[in-house]
Amino acid sequence: MTKAFLSLFLLLSLASCGGGGGGGSASGSKGSGTPVSAQEISTDAAVPSAANNFDVNVKLENFDAEQESKVLEAAELIKKVIATEEFKNAILNHSYNGKKGFVDSAGLSNAEIYQKILEGSEKLNPGNNNAMDLELEVYHANNVVVGYTMPSVIKIWMNSKFLDQNNAAEVTTNMTHEWLHKLGFKHSADRTPTRKYSVPYAVGYLMRDLARKMI
Repeated sequence: MTKAFLSLFLLLSLASCGGGGGGGSASGSKGSGTPVSAQEISTDAAVPSAANNFDVNVKLENFDAEQESKVLEAAELIKKVIATEEFKNAILNHSYNGKKGFVDSAGLSNAEIYQKILEGSEKLNPGNNNAMDLELEVYHANNVVVGYTMPSVIKIWMNSKFLDQNNAAEVTTNMTHEWLHKLGFKHSADRTPTRKYSVPYAVGYLMRDLARKMI
């Protein structure tokens, strides 16, 4: 895998990788989630029931017990953050260059992006199950790649170099960022001034910032 390709999935100092231990897992089934109604999505409306019932399902490979515990803590933080009005309104109000929206939004409005997050239908694992479904594998590399994935595979690889040094709130960034790739969102391979406004980066950083308030 080339350095140029890995840069597609690079998260730098503010991001973190996650992992879980020893092949453990917590999983749900596709199609079992709370339906997401577009009518529920508004800054003036309450948090949708789908946000309150959002789940995080993880399959874990090659992680030690401490790493597993950290990722499972991060998964709980993600669920708590998504259930907040602050997360909802931050997505709905996100703006770039004076207009509401994200860079590389796949042509979706902020409300449609929020709905897509709540539906949780990954490109390679389709079905609206109202959950973040993650297959994670830990590896170690002494470089700046926090974690990566590829469009053709379900799995996400997470670098123990960063997983071990970051707390659970920081781990949520990498988990969220890479999962948003699984929903089909992309960002520039280069460190452009606008990349931080893409869905994977912007929502990943938002997740981290709100998770930090909960630990």
